[in-house]
Amino acid sequence: MAKDIENPCIAVCQLSGDLCVSCGRSKEDIRKWKRMKRPEKMAAVQRATLRLKGLKKTRG
Repeated sequence: MAKDIENPCIAVCQLSGDLCVSCGRSKEDIRKWKRMKRPEKMAAVQRATLRLKGLKKTRG
């Protein structure tokens, strides 16, 4: 069986609008995480990673 996708939550929730600036997930992704299938989780993690990279660029 394929390894489960690790939750990107780092337990430092800081929501800014619809986005957690700590893990990069949207409120929707956070809410649905436990019900997501593996491909959905992989996509959510990829989106979160891209968001965090974008935030780091804007913060300097």
